[in-house]
Amino acid sequence: MSEKKRIFSGIQPSGDLTLGSYMGAIKNWVALQDEYECLFCIVDMHAITVRQVPADLRRRSLSQLAQYIACGLDPEKNIMFIQSHVPQHAELGWVLGCYTQFGELSRMTQFKDKSAKHADNITSGLFTYPVLMAADILLYQADLVPVGEDQKQHVELCRDIAQRFNYVHGDTFTLPEPFIPKMGARIMSLGEPTNKMSKSDPDGCVFLMDKPEDIMRKFKRAVTDCDTEVRFDPKEKPGISNLLSIYCTATGKTLEQAQEEFAGQGYGVFKPAVGEAVVELLRPIREEAERLMKDKAYLEGIYQEGAQRAQYVANKTLRKVYKKVGFVAK
Repeated sequence: MSEKKRIFSGIQPSGDLTLGSYMGAIKNWVALQDEYECLFCIVDMHAITVRQVPADLRRRSLSQLAQYIACGLDPEKNIMFIQSHVPQHAELGWVLGCYTQFGELSRMTQFKDKSAKHADNITSGLFTYPVLMAADILLYQADLVPVGEDQKQHVELCRDIAQRFNYVHGDTFTLPEPFIPKMGARIMSLGEPTNKMSKSDPDGCVFLMDKPEDIMRKFKRAVTDCDTEVRFDPKEKPGISNLLSIYCTATGKTLEQAQEEFAGQGYGVFKPAVGEAVVELLRPIREEAERLMKDKAYLEGIYQEGAQRAQYVANKTLRKVYKKVGFVAK
């Protein structure tokens, strides 16, 4: 095992990657890849808790890998793979489900939210997916899990499951810690700034592959308030505060620098400036991802090698778990 601490993280290919995904997760992954041993996964098994069009799911999984690389994730430095290519995730998920309490799962905030949105399709997979998420993390003995605030509850459950298993069977799993970046961790919708930016809200959401004119249109229409002052105040000015977070993350400027830059200029100047900063941030990512999508053989090589490397690590953990629960060795 490497002396570096290990990080695991993944994003569902249930929709195209968003600006929120990039600023809240992928941009931070790029900064971590030299300091840590990183596994970055396309969690397609999680995606099917909601009905997917199979052809679209396949396309988005490949596109997501291309966008990961275009964002700066180096396949030489990181293990990058598709979740369903490593069956140990599902195998460990079953075992951990037998160490997870029904009450713990029923308290998960995301289950309540998603079951309300998909009332006609509340599956056991939707209910138990935090257990699969725990398996994703514990399978690789991850030390850190980069997550947004909305996923912190799942990492806490993962720790509870691991502690319970370790208590019964002795030291088996590393207890992971959530890693939450300070700026840009929670990018909000441009249309509903009190809600997180989501793939399910196309008008309030900027996608990494959006054309420049579409990005500008969305920012010019972004919800603000009846004031004209560009000031960071999430409670009183959620729309402007969100735009300031986006601008600072896109440009590398501090909140103080951004507020000073737009002092006295009003929203008519500020909103297009945020749009232009995002256009220039995403332009090289979009162009490189489009180029990579034309080279399917290259992408296939990346995810196949990634799955082999992931399985090597995963097998060590699963063998240990199977022995401890009493399964006969193969």
